[in-house]
Amino acid sequence: MPPPGYEASPSPLGTPPPTTGSTAFVLQESPKEGQQFVAYDPCRPVRYVVPPENALTGGDILIREAVAAVSQASGLQFVYDGTTTEDPADDRQTFQPDRYGKRWAPVLIAWSTPGESPSLVGDVAGDGGSSYAQVAGQPLVLAAGQVRLDTPDLAGIMASRTDGAAQVRAIIMHELGHVLGLNHVNDPTQLMNAKNMGVLDFAAGDRAGLVLLGTGPCVPQL
Repeated sequence: MPPPGYEASPSPLGTPPPTTGSTAFVLQESPKEGQQFVAYDPCRPVRYVVPPENALTGGDILIREAVAAVSQASGLQFVYDGTTTEDPADDRQTFQPDRYGKRWAPVLIAWSTPGESPSLVGDVAGDGGSSYAQVAGQPLVLAAGQVRLDTPDLAGIMASRTDGAAQVRAIIMHELGHVLGLNHVNDPTQLMNAKNMGVLDFAAGDRAGLVLLGTGPCVPQL
């Protein structure tokens, strides 16, 4: 584990927008009894890195736009830490001091392929999630998230649709929703629906869930 309290502020760095009041969202289940949900510590920046390998043309802009959208919707403050040599992996380590210093590993947003990431085999344009971090007696906190994006699939979307760029950006936003703690929802009008049928932005339910996830506890003991 990194030294406790790295980059911890005494108060949240941002403020979530007012909730839409919608209940059309599903949070990922908390593994800790008595803790309603697990979220990123709002008193620290959510740092992210992007490996250059397999990058989609124009993908850097779409990632920045998607990150800005999820930051605005949650109030969490994201910071781009540049490129990285780290490859995506199922067993990604949450603490990599030799690569990232004495702090939790940043969110990794990686352009990948089904050959590199078997989870992308089939009709899967991307996947995303985060690991848990905890110190005794304190709430669980999300850390070291990862998004894997299927470059061949997304390149095909870009080439075949007039709204291809917007659709790819929406897919990145969807996976970042998973990183922050949203699960799939059955409502087809929400971006977090598993089989998105053309929704290009966070809808009322998505936004209500992200507002809640932006109000997680500050845990300077981590």
